[in-house]
Amino acid sequence: MRLMKKIILLGLSACMALSVLAGCAGPAAASSGETASSEAVSSAQPSSAAAEKTTIKIAALKGPTGLGMLKLMSDNDAKTAAENYEFTIVGAPDEIVSKISKGEVDVAAVPTNLAATLYNKTEGKVQMAAVNTLGVLSILTKGEDISSIKDLKGKTIYSSGQGSTPEYALNYILSQNGLEVGKDVKVEYKAEHAELAALMVSGKAKIAVLPEPFVTQVTAKDKDVKIALNITDEWNKVAGGKSVLTMGCLIVRKDFAEQHKEAFDAFLKEYKESTDYTNTKVEEAAALSEKYDIMPAAVAKKAIPNCNIVYMDGDEMKAKIPDFLNVLFTANQKSVGGKLPGDDFYYTK
Repeated sequence: MRLMKKIILLGLSACMALSVLAGCAGPAAASSGETASSEAVSSAQPSSAAAEKTTIKIAALKGPTGLGMLKLMSDNDAKTAAENYEFTIVGAPDEIVSKISKGEVDVAAVPTNLAATLYNKTEGKVQMAAVNTLGVLSILTKGEDISSIKDLKGKTIYSSGQGSTPEYALNYILSQNGLEVGKDVKVEYKAEHAELAALMVSGKAKIAVLPEPFVTQVTAKDKDVKIALNITDEWNKVAGGKSVLTMGCLIVRKDFAEQHKEAFDAFLKEYKESTDYTNTKVEEAAALSEKYDIMPAAVAKKAIPNCNIVYMDGDEMKAKIPDFLNVLFTANQKSVGGKLPGDDFYYTK
């Protein structure tokens, strides 16, 4: 009996000892399990930097105003961009008007006068963030000797872009050189750039105002067609540094810029770098242009040097754009939406 009690007591002591050991080992084992589990979750989760990226919806037009975004598009595909960018490439400005007005995109590259129109249409809910394209217009000639604006006196000029910046820019330059449309110079407008390009190649038009990339396409098809004058250069001569002829700019929805200022400023930094890339890495940019359906690579390679792709923001933008818009407003108030934009039109960092 005594032997049985000793056996029972020894058994209970052994169980208690094992319980103590298990209790001591328990927390360590749990901690190790939690660490392993934590590491597994951590490796499955995206990095905090990636998780914090802001999605920015961007619209761009086919043609010169979209060329400055090429490197940005490429970096975005490679997942190396500062933020997450969703690009939409459209063929006409009207498509962007709808998307911006409905809040379907946050940022867009548009004609400069359209930016002012949208500002007025939305009662100040759209801002200009940067100028991205200066003048892309040239005066082409075929068999005509034109070396200055005054040489156009008595001539017929064919042009596209009636009722928009090309018309107002041409009229402004002519008037500043003492030439009056309808009296000293005749201007005939065609509805489509492509139609006018065909007339130039056929020889039915001897003097024409065309934008890129049509200038490059026409001069490539017909070696007798020459670039006589650059409209941007002629604008600069008469503007005296008070304004720039700008065909395109970058706009942003004001509420988006306010709510995501840090992310938008990061985008602008990358966008500036992207425009520099397009201007300095022309061959690479041309390949990307075709990849992203902006314009064919062969055309882009020749057109980029003549497209005046720039990045201008802040004080310089605020100093140079108001006078330009005033020229358009003086020619046709509707061209900028009925009135000139206020100071809050210009986004500043």
